[in-house]
Amino acid sequence: MSMEIPSRYDPSKTEDKWYSYWMKHGFFRSTPDNREPYTIVIPPPNVTGVLHMGHMLNNTLQDVLIRKKRMQGKNALWVPGTDHASIATEAKVVAKLREEGIDKRDLTREEYLKRAWEWKEKHGGIILEQLKKLGASCDWNRTNFTMDSHYYESVIQVFVDLYNKGLIYRGVRMINWDPQAKTAVSDEEVIYREVNSKLYFVRYKIKDQNEWITIATTRPETILGDTAVAVNPDDKRYIKYHNREIVIPLIERPVPLIADAYVDMEFGTGALKITPAHDENDYEIGIRHNLETVNILNDDGTLNESAGYFVGMDRFTAREEIIKELEKREQLVKVQDYINKVGYSQRTDAVIEPRLSLQWFMKMKQLAGPALENILNGNIKLNPAKFVNTYRHWMENVRDWCISRQLWWGHRIPAYYIKGSNEFVVAASIEYAVRLAKEKTGDQGISEKDLTQDEDVLDTWFSSWLWPMAVFDGIRNPDNPDFKYYYPTNDLITAPDILFFWVARMIMAGYEYAGKKPFNNIYLTGTVRDADRRRMSKSLGNSPEPLDLIRKYSADGVRVGMLFCSPAGGDLLYDDSLPEQGRNFGNKIWNAFRLVKQWQTDPDLAQPEYAKAAVQWFHNKLQHDIKLIDDLFKKYRISEALMAVYRLFWDEFSAWYLESIKPGYQQPVDMKTYNSTILFLDALLKLLHPFMPFITEEIWHLLEERKDGESIMVQPMPVAMKYDKKVIDDFEILKEAVGSVRNLRKEKNIHPKEKLRLFVKDNDSQYPGILTPVLQQLASISSVEYTNEKIEKAISFRIKTIEFYLPVEDKVDYQREIAALKEELEYIKGFLKSVMVKLNNEKFVKNAPASVIEKEQKKREDAENKIKMLEERIRGME
Repeated sequence: MSMEIPSRYDPSKTEDKWYSYWMKHGFFRSTPDNREPYTIVIPPPNVTGVLHMGHMLNNTLQDVLIRKKRMQGKNALWVPGTDHASIATEAKVVAKLREEGIDKRDLTREEYLKRAWEWKEKHGGIILEQLKKLGASCDWNRTNFTMDSHYYESVIQVFVDLYNKGLIYRGVRMINWDPQAKTAVSDEEVIYREVNSKLYFVRYKIKDQNEWITIATTRPETILGDTAVAVNPDDKRYIKYHNREIVIPLIERPVPLIADAYVDMEFGTGALKITPAHDENDYEIGIRHNLETVNILNDDGTLNESAGYFVGMDRFTAREEIIKELEKREQLVKVQDYINKVGYSQRTDAVIEPRLSLQWFMKMKQLAGPALENILNGNIKLNPAKFVNTYRHWMENVRDWCISRQLWWGHRIPAYYIKGSNEFVVAASIEYAVRLAKEKTGDQGISEKDLTQDEDVLDTWFSSWLWPMAVFDGIRNPDNPDFKYYYPTNDLITAPDILFFWVARMIMAGYEYAGKKPFNNIYLTGTVRDADRRRMSKSLGNSPEPLDLIRKYSADGVRVGMLFCSPAGGDLLYDDSLPEQGRNFGNKIWNAFRLVKQWQTDPDLAQPEYAKAAVQWFHNKLQHDIKLIDDLFKKYRISEALMAVYRLFWDEFSAWYLESIKPGYQQPVDMKTYNSTILFLDALLKLLHPFMPFITEEIWHLLEERKDGESIMVQPMPVAMKYDKKVIDDFEILKEAVGSVRNLRKEKNIHPKEKLRLFVKDNDSQYPGILTPVLQQLASISSVEYTNEKIEKAISFRIKTIEFYLPVEDKVDYQREIAALKEELEYIKGFLKSVMVKLNNEKFVKNAPASVIEKEQKKREDAENKIKMLEERIRGME
């Protein structure tokens, strides 16, 4: 049965070959049938994206789950796709236009969108092609894009529906403005960081008086938009100034001094400048006191005409100039270092500018109810559970969602403004909008040319929150077979940082539009970090190129490496030793397979007792570990499941089982043992396949001749049968005995192959006699004999209550050995004496920390056990 097998596994010759094979035979395809479905929808990466380390981890986990379920007989479907990523894509397209000398503002919307679609067609599928290199077994025929026509219509349908339900409204509110992207962003897209800032103390003059009030601010450029100064009504320092007017520096605008309980008397000077157009809290104060709002910023963060000074200058440059001018006018009192939290755009990393703006908003409280309830009651399981409280806090404090964006790439808001009036209608099409406009105004002469559609598009998350439904066209057509069969999906694997952006909103949409949850389980991965615990990022230069890693370590090696140290919700500290360990494991698998397939077999050879015992043990161990691995998968402890398979193959199968049955040099193996070994190897390959799809497919095809169209990925996953735990426990005793004999040989310089007699004195009937042949095989023991007495002049060791003796009087200088043991005994006794001095010292015991006392007590216990063991060994040799 020998065959010529390459000495080394070469993934460069197998990975593309097997991926093409899987695609050719449609193994990733899924259509509804009578099997139980198992569905995962991919968290759609940005269409602008390329593969990074986070994608590698996330998609490896998804592929592991989908491959395992496929092998368990489920109708497994993994739906791929990409997100149109409004802000990121617009930035890419605008940059490309700039390279060509074109300004976006010089194009019509239609011309710009034509360029955007061209960019998408050229670059948009890169990340999906890269995922194929990783081995992702998605049904690529079902690839969705959030701007596909069916998806687009679904988004618009939902907007219209929510508007008609009163959950979407248009209004002027304080929003987060991204001056780089020139669009509003939601609260969840603002990242707050502690930064080293300055606190500027500025004098404001009391009108018509030679008196001054000093305020403190971190944003002096907004002084130009001040419309009041506020103090706390209980602050006695300022009571005399109530109802007086204050003159704003530089622009000399008189504004009222108002009293408001919001003002913190302990912060700064207790006097607060109020800029209603550029601060959310100031805006609320402005409403209470009927203050004017003065917007001093353009869309790009430069100062506008309303500022009066430094028009056209960038906000941060203007800050510096204003400070210089205030200093010149002797109105800058002092500057202090100050640490405060500043909001940054998650999309562009620009400093966010609070801004009063007319936008579209969505009410969230009503939708949040079922989404919170079904996490708290366990109907949807969140793994790890530590995120439940975080989720609850966000949902209980959810705010209205700003859903409009000042962009052209995306789902255009279906609101139509009626020419010659302040009215608008919301409709899924221009034709229906005309009809609604006629009904609203009573003017039957209105036509399409009298309507102007809103220029804004919807927030990207407003489309992706429909993902689990829209990929099956379940919004437009909830009765279609795909939606009814595959929805709700089973597992969602994603990162904790989009728990609120995406996950919570998908749950809201699921209950609102399908009346049920979108998925059963949420598995939150950790973050991939470098050795300094920094998040891996190509912009930071601390992230390797994933495809380079695959070329160097193989896809299987990278997959295994990423999973070795990746508990759910726990960060992965990456270094190149991880995929290298994965590659080494692949080599171990290959070498074990190669060893077995190169054995010669003899059909007439009887199965030796040692092989029979080893086969029996590994069969039971295999069944035990199959159950363990299944249990770990059920608990979403994927990393631990991999480690269990790893130990089963490396330690148990390779190091113990194969060593137990391995024939002597140029000796054959009996067929019974060989066939059992092939069956074990087949089962191990199937357990490994979800983690390492390429090498397992290669070896499975080499185990025996396969027909075209066969694949390990559609073979049944091994199912745990009954096992005898005593057989497993007995083998653990055998392992310890073998290890002890080998260590004693090394200590006494006895050749590993020299045959020794072994005596067993079993005080509690624990010695597994059935494994005696394996012990003889692995420890080079000529015979195992039972005894009721201690064997004199023998080296001994103990396992549980079993005593083992190796009579080696002709191989060991006993006088020298006894002298060495006595010397060690005296040293340990002296050590014990020094420990007891401490423990018998009442002052030490009274004053020392409990941990120190415990440590000394452990030293005493270890020394006493060591003394007992040495005395026994000396008695046995004298």
